[in-house]
Amino acid sequence: MGKETGFLELDRQDRTYADPKERLTHYKEFVIPHAEPALKAQASRCMNCGIPYCHNGCPVNNIIPDWNHLVYEGDWQNALEVLHSTNNFPEFTGRICPAPCEASCTLNIIDQPVTIKSIECAIVDKGWENGWIAPQVPAKRTGKSVAVVGSGPAGLAAAQQLARAGHSVTVFEKNDRIGGLLRYGIPDFKLEKHLINRRAVQMEAEGVEFRTSTEVGVTISVNSLRENFDAIVLAGGSEEPRRLEIPGAELPGVRLAMEFLTQQNKRNAGDDEVRAAPRGSLLATGKHVVVIGGGDTGSDCVGTSNRQGAASVTQIEIMPQPPEKENKLLTWPDWPLKLRTSTSHEEGVERDWAILTKRVQGKDGQVTGLDCVRVEWVDGKMQEIPGSEFTLKADLILLAMGFVGPRKTGLLDQAGVDLDARGNVFADTFSYRTSDPKIFACGDMRRGQSLVVWAIREGRQAARAVDEALMGASVLPR
Repeated sequence: MGKETGFLELDRQDRTYADPKERLTHYKEFVIPHAEPALKAQASRCMNCGIPYCHNGCPVNNIIPDWNHLVYEGDWQNALEVLHSTNNFPEFTGRICPAPCEASCTLNIIDQPVTIKSIECAIVDKGWENGWIAPQVPAKRTGKSVAVVGSGPAGLAAAQQLARAGHSVTVFEKNDRIGGLLRYGIPDFKLEKHLINRRAVQMEAEGVEFRTSTEVGVTISVNSLRENFDAIVLAGGSEEPRRLEIPGAELPGVRLAMEFLTQQNKRNAGDDEVRAAPRGSLLATGKHVVVIGGGDTGSDCVGTSNRQGAASVTQIEIMPQPPEKENKLLTWPDWPLKLRTSTSHEEGVERDWAILTKRVQGKDGQVTGLDCVRVEWVDGKMQEIPGSEFTLKADLILLAMGFVGPRKTGLLDQAGVDLDARGNVFADTFSYRTSDPKIFACGDMRRGQSLVVWAIREGRQAARAVDEALMGASVLPR
């Protein structure tokens, strides 16, 4: 390493953020990146450990020590090449990945981990700024064609890898713009959409064709793809939401988180209100908002509600409050369970844990409150605490309770492929092939609701599997 004692001499200093009062006035990103000297200093903290567990913590197996060393030496262009060798879209993961690599950092055992995520983001951003990122057009075409269904991170990664292998790739996206949940599920203040657009331009130059507003199984049949393509990759999301099964949940003020987030992203993209909200405008302005679900999607609802001018925002979770700090000697190098406070939480929210919802109150067809009870977990079983009932004032209830699998109607019904016990498309992680030998599956549609970085990994690996199936061998990395 460039500075073997860096981790002994320097403390962790991560990126900072704009003041909450300022950033609540817009939907732009608000991260304040480090200057280059600070980035090089943070990269010097990488320990040159004998076994870099960050490789194992990162689902795409980023070669983290190598590009940390190159950044320390100021060799940004080679750092970008190393970074891109394992990750097609580090500008996405550098912004929205929870960084399991940092949890696995060897330095994290006794100190604070290297700022891997910030350095990753800085490398790719510098690559775009300096024009180092260009289309990689294959030297020759194979004559084989592949249909990729879904343009989220799994579909984009699979499509780019297959196009670079020389195949003719067409991506089918049911929405009006590409990106899947990157586009419409993640708020702009976490991921601005011009980042997706410029990757689309690169991929089109590499030979990828995008067909938006085309839902396979609805506007075009699966059999049509079977007849016109040599292989099909199912790379859609896990989109079937977990529903709230309590009295009053049918009231119009009880809405899905994804509907809420999608509408705001469409407004930010310049769509008029009718186009952004075909089922009726959904705004938190002046309302008492209750978000059910303590994960990232719930956090995104908190940040969006505050930007829309909610009167109050409360987020509740059925599980007990995690500890503030993990026991590293027990959890490292695995992802630890601990209390995580997002930038959206810092902007204003009341959070509560171990809460079970019982009934949605309403008057004249409008939500007025949410009846709840506190629970405790005994031997893994949930028990209500007698006398702990209470009511939250609510005008709008947003359901951010996760997803139970891919939608079956249309695409999967027509494909007729086998599903696993959880309702996901059945395929292994080597061949990625479904019960139909012409159809492959990857990402959330195969593994269930997961991280963007896992989707990119599966898209890349599925691309290699498809390439091997079509050509008998592949030079694409796994």
